[in-house]
Amino acid sequence: MSALLFGSISSIADTSEIQRAAFNEAFAEHGLDWNWDREGYRSRLDHAGGAERIAQEARRRGEDVDAAAVHATKSRIFREKLRSGGAAPRDGVLDTLGAAKNNGWKVGFVTTTSRDNVLAVIDALGPAVGPDDFDVVVATDSVDAVKPDPAAYTFALQALGEEAGSAVAIEDNPDGVRAAAAAGVTCLAFPNENTVAVDFPGAARRVDRLAPEDVTAA
Repeated sequence: MSALLFGSISSIADTSEIQRAAFNEAFAEHGLDWNWDREGYRSRLDHAGGAERIAQEARRRGEDVDAAAVHATKSRIFREKLRSGGAAPRDGVLDTLGAAKNNGWKVGFVTTTSRDNVLAVIDALGPAVGPDDFDVVVATDSVDAVKPDPAAYTFALQALGEEAGSAVAIEDNPDGVRAAAAAGVTCLAFPNENTVAVDFPGAARRVDRLAPEDVTAA
């Protein structure tokens, strides 16, 4: 392999509970009597897309809600929480990034979240992880379709000048795995604390801690 592709924010830093708290605070800010407890939030993580989760909740409740506006508020609160509390790399991420550098692999951060959110996570991880650790950062402003569409991976591979068969992706959610698989990229499932009970069809392997040997063996 010659390319390592981290496929979502929580494949690098487990921000899932920060995200859940940000959703609930956004609901309150918009006057919505909603609250996603941990079990309820976990049940919504089979598919990617925070705005769509909000829209689905509104449809289920029969309420007229501006899902995009609520999601924008949630993203702002998420970034504020990262600035105030920071973030920590997940187990094995630093070792795997170090191995990538030592082996001359190209490294990508391949998301379909906003660039502001991606950069906020990278900033919160500093100085352990920084922008220079990534040869390409893919966000919603890079592609027209979100995961499970393979567009983000296709974009990353083209930007890196790599073939799909030479890359390994790390994903923490099923739609991310589906996107990687659709692009022809071998994918390791690395579930976060809220996707640990989710199935990952299409993943080559599932790991609880990331390690360089897992990546090279994928």
